[in-house]
Amino acid sequence: MSQVRQKLANFESMTWNEILITNKHQNHSSVSLDKLGKDALDRLRKIKQDDVEALVSLHLSGKERVWGIRQGEVLKVLWWDAEHLVCPSLKKHT
Repeated sequence: MSQVRQKLANFESMTWNEILITNKHQNHSSVSLDKLGKDALDRLRKIKQDDVEALVSLHLSGKERVWGIRQGEVLKVLWWDAEHLVCPSLKKHT
């Protein structure tokens, strides 16, 4: 988990524009709820966080993602997605 914390700490000096647009090749993205898998949507409803338009996915390495809700300049972290299952990719090898 210390590697996850370190990778998240690296984002602290960046703006959202730098994270989501400038570094788009890094697969960081804002993902609308209609793109999420059923389990993720069910979990959002259960924790009463399903009233947002989109979640932010931060690609850390390989399949690993951290998901959260952007609140202004802050990311409210929701969960760790070690197997890229929250929003499965349709691309091969991802």
